Amino acid sequence: MILYTMMPPELIFPFETDSVSQQQMVSFQGIPLLVEMVDGQNAQVIRILSTDPQHYLESQVCPGAKISFANLEGLSAM
Repeated sequence: MILYTMMPPELIFPFETDSVSQQQMVSFQGIPLLVEMVDGQNAQVIRILSTDPQHYLESQVCPGAKISFANLEGLSAM
């Protein structure tokens, strides 16, 4: 496979295994999410894994949003 791109190879082929190991699939209010564990109590939304377009309009689960395990009851691991 040949890629003709101006992007550096580090962005196309990431080799960091540390960030992948901290990522976890969870369900928040029925919306499947990929989150990265920031610390023991907080997670940051990486990606919305839903096929429902309405889920992408939710401001609570937009990529980059912080979710606290202590304050939210609707968070469960998938």
